[in-house]
Amino acid sequence: MEEQPAKPTDHTVLKCLVTDDEPIAREGIISYIDKLDFLEVAGVCSSALEAAEYIKKSTVDLMFLDIQMPHLSGMEFLESLDTPPLTILTTAHSEYALESYRLQVVDYLLKPITFKRFFQAALKAREAFNLRNKGEDPDAPMYIRQGDSFVKIIWRDILYVESMQNYLKLHFRDKILVIHQTMTFLENILPKDSFFRIHKSYLVHLSHIDLIKGNRVYINHKALPVSRQRKDEFLNTVVYKNLVSK
Repeated sequence: MEEQPAKPTDHTVLKCLVTDDEPIAREGIISYIDKLDFLEVAGVCSSALEAAEYIKKSTVDLMFLDIQMPHLSGMEFLESLDTPPLTILTTAHSEYALESYRLQVVDYLLKPITFKRFFQAALKAREAFNLRNKGEDPDAPMYIRQGDSFVKIIWRDILYVESMQNYLKLHFRDKILVIHQTMTFLENILPKDSFFRIHKSYLVHLSHIDLIKGNRVYINHKALPVSRQRKDEFLNTVVYKNLVSK
């Protein structure tokens, strides 16, 4: 086999753990990872039990995890982790798709996996990694994939986030960007003292609120609904703490 050149040591390279009980499937994922300069293979496991031991000792940014494995399934393993790494599930069975998204996985790949589909999932993982690791710094740039390119944003410039089924719209004063992530994922990585989920479909940046009237929040002349279930917490805990007291 021809020797592969060393990959760059840039911090944006994601360390990957490949876990599958089928040798051919493992080799396929590894070969795809080797084609991308922002991924590198950190470890390879043939069972979820091996993966559990590996994660105890080593840092992993992204897991490629098979679902159906002996003794402990990929789903059971993922549920057992308090703070799981970003995860892309791989399986030959489509019936686990809905259940997998409950676990907030990055993507769900059906075998046999094409490189095109793998590449799409890898880009989503890199985007999620950037969001997760730079969300706490208001001045840290994040890169959002838009088609074949990446757009630099700063999270403090986000006015609000709108959920549209399987993707999100990030609203800014001068533009709208679309990302393929869940609202729960974004809610968990953005600073909780700056953003609040006022409705199942809306996550707002508190410092950009212009007016609160009735069951509506106004941001940049746009009226957004506040759900009855969230209104008391929004007003008593978040708004008064972050706006009135300052």
